[in-house]
Amino acid sequence: MRMTFSMPMRSTLAACVVFVAAGTGSLPAGAQLTGQNKPVGSADQAQTIKVTSRLIIETVGVKDKKGNPIEGLTAKDFTITEDGVAQKISFCDHQMLTENATPLAATPAGEENVKIYNRLARTQIAPEAAGEIRYKDHRLLALYFDMTTMPQPDQMRALEAAQKFIRTQMTAADLVAILRYNGSSVDILQDFTADRNHLLSILETMVVGEGQEGAEAANDDSSADTGAAFGQDEGEFNIFTTDRQLAALQTAAEALGRLNEKKSLIYFASGLNLNGLDNQAQLVATEQAAIRAGVSFWPIDARGLVASGPLGDATQGSQGGSAMYTGAAASAMTSRFARSQDTLFALAGDTGGKALLDNNDLDRGIVNAQHADSDYYILGYYTSNTAVNGKFRKVKVSLTQEMAANLDYRQGYFGEKEWGKYTTADKERELEDALMQGDPWTDLTIAVEINYFQLNKAEYFVPIMVKIPGHELVLAKKRGAEHTLIDFVGEIKDDYGGTTETNIRDFTNVKLSDSTAAELAKRPIEYSTGYTLLPGKHTIKVLARDDETGRIGTFQTSFVIPNLIKETKRVPISSVVLSSERQSYQQAIYNVAKEKEQVKQAAVNPLVQNGQQLIPSVTRVFSKGRSLYVYLQAYEPAATTAQPLMGFVSFYQGQNKVYETQPVEVSPSPNKSLQIAPLNFTVDLSQLPPGKYDCQVTVLDPTGVKGAFWQAPILLVP
Repeated sequence: MRMTFSMPMRSTLAACVVFVAAGTGSLPAGAQLTGQNKPVGSADQAQTIKVTSRLIIETVGVKDKKGNPIEGLTAKDFTITEDGVAQKISFCDHQMLTENATPLAATPAGEENVKIYNRLARTQIAPEAAGEIRYKDHRLLALYFDMTTMPQPDQMRALEAAQKFIRTQMTAADLVAILRYNGSSVDILQDFTADRNHLLSILETMVVGEGQEGAEAANDDSSADTGAAFGQDEGEFNIFTTDRQLAALQTAAEALGRLNEKKSLIYFASGLNLNGLDNQAQLVATEQAAIRAGVSFWPIDARGLVASGPLGDATQGSQGGSAMYTGAAASAMTSRFARSQDTLFALAGDTGGKALLDNNDLDRGIVNAQHADSDYYILGYYTSNTAVNGKFRKVKVSLTQEMAANLDYRQGYFGEKEWGKYTTADKERELEDALMQGDPWTDLTIAVEINYFQLNKAEYFVPIMVKIPGHELVLAKKRGAEHTLIDFVGEIKDDYGGTTETNIRDFTNVKLSDSTAAELAKRPIEYSTGYTLLPGKHTIKVLARDDETGRIGTFQTSFVIPNLIKETKRVPISSVVLSSERQSYQQAIYNVAKEKEQVKQAAVNPLVQNGQQLIPSVTRVFSKGRSLYVYLQAYEPAATTAQPLMGFVSFYQGQNKVYETQPVEVSPSPNKSLQIAPLNFTVDLSQLPPGKYDCQVTVLDPTGVKGAFWQAPILLVP
């Protein structure tokens, strides 16, 4: 069944983005036409036939009822089907890994040759040719250190655990690689090797720090730096989210996917928080990339066993307010810590690994990954399904012989996704199919902000803002395009029943004129829409596609619209919008046919005031040269006589209050059902130095002796 989409309600192009059209000119005299420049029908034009095939690798563990590996099987003993279609097995290789292998002999005292390098060399995971098994009968363990999530004490514990494993628990069957994420790139410091001294030298250098003078220089100092494997820019889209850490982890998994054997990635981190700004599609994309690459994640919480006091430890100041007496502060702290481990648990469980949490014996996590790999078979086949639609393909592996055996293997995979060969109808169908796929597209960066404002006692208006970095449209410029069409498709579902509540289908046509080319690298594309929803938990999934390049990005998250009518202990407030930009509402109407729809929405959209629309920042990064606009609504539905409310905005760094606005008194508007009090604040950011702050909005009801507080991190840049 084809999906149907409702008409879009609101579209805004907040920044015009432009590309310079490629110039054309005549060839110089005597120039020779070669390659794709040859005219069709040239006499010497060669006729070629292009055939594409994809090798699929399945690692299959075969054990009898007692749990013992079954040896001696060949390709003739296995049957593989993909979506019910039998596949021809091209090769079969048996990997013999002893579960209880004896650790390597300890190096005698004084004979260990560990060096400290001035600079760690970068390398790559050497790929295997199709059907090649380079590391036969070896266990591949990749140690991955996420330096961005671990404070220095946790880094030390993680590195010491890795050193302990290599010194005392590494066996002759083990090969170890070392990877590091430093915030800007995934560095492969060592390909898989059994050289204990070299591995220990790298770890010791990470402990001491690069650039330190060692007793003697290492040969690696003169080796070539092959560059970073992960080059996503450090922009505003990555500051308050874990998308960057997950995308880096995806890069590491894809690098390990060059090898056909099973790989275990031991992920050292101090938790990984998912918050309201995070794109959950990136978590799914990272897991699917690992499954395709034959990589299992084994996260290790480098914090170990944490026994914090009910109100925190000595790393932060004492908390204040009623929360410390009611237990709310202790509950919030416990919840934050649990959420920081939930992502690690999900990464492990969805890829076949196991997370080590709340354990001070960190090297036990590496040993768990080591013992998990036993004898298995590597089966390879060239899939007969040549479609590149990104759909899930179910794989079934069975034995041709009648024997009692348990098979452990990947149950399926998502096929490749390709763009550029589709007709107009194909493009529309593929965009709708991409919305339904379990394997998200992450080629285009997307950030989404969702707000809610109460309309009446039952309904809420939900404005949605989608933001795309303008510099990601640079590929269209290289192709000489004069405009680019950005398609948007999405849906909002009831998170409990999974019922689709509304759909998104719209587009923006970005003109690529020379006059706005300079804005490309520093201004985002912003698209807004809005819908009316009921209170409850919802899930939104949005896809954006650049039709010029075919790049697609996915954003998926869950959000909650609270039932503010039931709020009696605090002042009911809407979500808080932070912005540094207002735009004429009429400028956003790019299609006259949609003008009536736009005018309807403007009547209920509280972000449209006096013909100006407040544009949410989405990424919460602000410039000192501009003012910060803060907007929210407070409600007094139970009040027989509306009373004025007080509100102000505060900025904190740690426990220190850096700045606070003057209180503003607001009287509710004449609305008999809700008594809506709109609160507008304008903050001069030039009074604050650049840096990270916690922005807090406080609303007080002096008559009812109630209040409400909202807080979120922001970044102030020069």
